[in-house]
Amino acid sequence: MSGQVRREVVQLILERGLRPGSPLPTETELMEVLGVSRNSVREALKALQALDIVEIRHGYGTYVGQASLTPLADGLTFRALVQVRDDDHALAEILEVREVLEEGLMRRVAGSLTDAELCCLEDLVGRMERAAGTGTAFPELDREFHETLYRSLGNELVPQLLGAFWHVFHRVAGARGWSSDPAPDVTVRRHRDIVTALRARDVVRAQRAMADHFRGIGERAGQGMRGVG
Repeated sequence: MSGQVRREVVQLILERGLRPGSPLPTETELMEVLGVSRNSVREALKALQALDIVEIRHGYGTYVGQASLTPLADGLTFRALVQVRDDDHALAEILEVREVLEEGLMRRVAGSLTDAELCCLEDLVGRMERAAGTGTAFPELDREFHETLYRSLGNELVPQLLGAFWHVFHRVAGARGWSSDPAPDVTVRRHRDIVTALRARDVVRAQRAMADHFRGIGERAGQGMRGVG
C-alpha cells in the first residue's frame, strides 16, 4: 500500500505540472483524492522526502522537492563505507564510473570550451600550484576545476553527477581517516596537462591526460587505505 501511495503522489505532481518549490495539496486533500488514510499519506510523504521528491516544512506544509542526487550520493557513500572495510573495490568502482563519464565527455568539451573558460581553468591550476607550494590541501579547487571544465556543455545533470561522485569519494576518505594527497605536485601537473591538451584542441591527448589523472587518484586512494602518507 505504501509504495502504491508514493507512486500516486508522484503521479499527482506530474499530472498537475507542479514545479520544485510548489505547494502540494494538504494531507486532508490527498486523503480525499487518493482515497487512503492519513497514516498512509504521511508514510508516503516521509518516504518521498528521503528521495528529495517532496520537502516537508513543519508548520507550513509540504512542497515539491528539488529531486537532487543527494539520496544517490548517500546510498553510494554507505555502500562504499560498508564494503571498504574488506577491500577498496567499492571505491574503485565509483572512480571507474566517474572516469568513464569524464573521459567520454572530453571530445565535446574540447570543441565547446571558450578562451575565457580555458583561462579560468589555467587560473585554477595556478591556484592549485600555489597551494601545493605552501603545503595546503586543495580539494575544493580540484572540484571547481572539474565543474568548470564541463560547464560549457550546458548539461545540468553532468555537474550534479560529478558532484555526487566527488562527494562520495571525499566522505569515504574522511570517514576512513585517509591521508591527504601524498603527491600534490603530481596532481597539479596532471591538471595542467589536461588544460594544455584542451588549449591545443587535442582530444586524444586530453583524454589520455584525464586517464592519467584518474590513475593517480586511484593510486593515492590505495596509499591512503594502506596508511601511506
